[in-house]
Amino acid sequence: MATTVDEIAPDIFRISTYVTARDLGFAQFLVRDESSLLYHTGMRWLFADVHAAVARLIDPATLRWIGFSHFEVDECGALNEWLTAAPAAVPVCSETCRLVDMGDYAARPARGLADHETVATGRHRLRFHQTPHLPHGWEAGHLFDETTRTLLCSDILHQGGDRPALTDGDVVADALRALAGYEGTPLRGYVPFTSRTDRYLRELASLEPTTLATMHGSTYVGDGAAALLSYRDALDELLDG
Repeated sequence: MATTVDEIAPDIFRISTYVTARDLGFAQFLVRDESSLLYHTGMRWLFADVHAAVARLIDPATLRWIGFSHFEVDECGALNEWLTAAPAAVPVCSETCRLVDMGDYAARPARGLADHETVATGRHRLRFHQTPHLPHGWEAGHLFDETTRTLLCSDILHQGGDRPALTDGDVVADALRALAGYEGTPLRGYVPFTSRTDRYLRELASLEPTTLATMHGSTYVGDGAAALLSYRDALDELLDG
């Protein structure tokens, strides 16, 4: 198990650990800035590795923001370890997550973001887009860095296996293979498809991202809008929308 660090956009770094037993990579993203932001914490058992990787880029104690899409162990399992390591850091999540989960879970109060609210880190401006049940969980949402046009897209375009940091290839086909592999298992329905899924994927595509930073698998660099719309069309066919 090795943790790698790669710059995927100016001052945005992918910190990824491939876990052989799960044949899956787990990525966190650091926005290095005046008030740096870590997106995803990883699980608690990954904390030491991720902390060491962050320390290659900044002093971890100076982190200001710790964000995530939805309440799940790979998204925020190590949140309290990070809040201890970074005394001034504030969790940022959807207002739903703040109300439902963070009050009992986080060691310090979280900042709940309203739809389209922004987090400024200095040079970077990240806008929150509320997307209930995309990728899953009623508290889900995504941050879009308007400075670099990078969408921190959580489990959207999830790919299995040990993947390179960046790709301009057919990431949608890889994501569909991963989803198809879950059919007939307890993970069936990993990404639901409803009229709201359609709406939110179209809204994210309208941002015209040029970088899609997914938690599991390669970060896609290219026409992010086309990739998201292709993914939307394929989900509609794959799943019983």
